[in-house]
Amino acid sequence: ILPAISLGGVLHLDILACSWTQETFEEYIEVLLTRMNSYSQKNSVIVMDNASQHHFEGLCETIEAQ
Repeated sequence: ILPAISLGGVLHLDILACSWTQETFEEYIEVLLTRMNSYSQKNSVIVMDNASQHHFEGLCETIEAQ
């Protein structure tokens, strides 16, 4: 279970029967970004822990491009 939670509630939630991989996390982020706003607006900051699947080339660029 991977929720994206804001002060206003759940922005996105995904449940997998298998382990999260870089590919599944990247798909999750792409969907989450459709529910996010530009910086300084409500729902504009993503905070992640240091899990290995959070470290892949292009992640920061994908998020910042939104």
